[in-house]
Amino acid sequence: MKTIGILGGMSWESTLLYYKWLNEGVRERLGGLNSARIVMHSVNFHPVEEAMAAGDWETVASHLVDGAHSVRKGGADFLVIATNTMHKFAERLEAETGVPVLHIVDATAEYAKAMGMHTVGLLGTAFTMEQDFYKGRLEQKHGLKVLTPDTSDRSLVHKVIFKELCCGQVCTNSREEYIRIINGMEQQGAQAVILGCTEICILVDSGCSPLPLLDTTHLHVQAALNRALSEG
Repeated sequence: MKTIGILGGMSWESTLLYYKWLNEGVRERLGGLNSARIVMHSVNFHPVEEAMAAGDWETVASHLVDGAHSVRKGGADFLVIATNTMHKFAERLEAETGVPVLHIVDATAEYAKAMGMHTVGLLGTAFTMEQDFYKGRLEQKHGLKVLTPDTSDRSLVHKVIFKELCCGQVCTNSREEYIRIINGMEQQGAQAVILGCTEICILVDSGCSPLPLLDTTHLHVQAALNRALSEG
């Protein structure tokens, strides 16, 4: 079994899911008292979020690079960045640590294509929905058409993530707003919606969505399990 490196804490609400689902997955696949081999570095998210809000991405990167080096020193065979937005630095972390990064976009896109999907909606932080590191990878590397909400709805989605979900708060009104936005993307031709923030699965699930949901947290975990338990 390979050792999974997790760079988490952004926020710890979803890092908790990674740890739980990875261990449950290993137990399900191997049986008995088997559990995942994990090395984890959990950052203090408050200064990271402040730097993000200020547009100080170099400070953000410094926190992540330090964390990734910690994971490398712990013996990780590959790195899982337990947040969508921080995949902005995936290539840099891989280059500076030498540890391969299991990219969350690739895991999600490969599943979408396997399901025959070609047009997807995307919900996430404003950075994820608007910057090219994420949407561009979906479009250019994987050939998917990506739909995002309009400016005001992107702002709403972003605010709910940072003000509620990252704090462990689940509000009915916010769920209703997300479903309204998903309905709008269905009308634009989306076949499914990517939950492009690892906390969104706390708020919405397939039971309340009019479209299939591509939960990046779950898909990333499954890809990590496949990598960790592969013989190659």
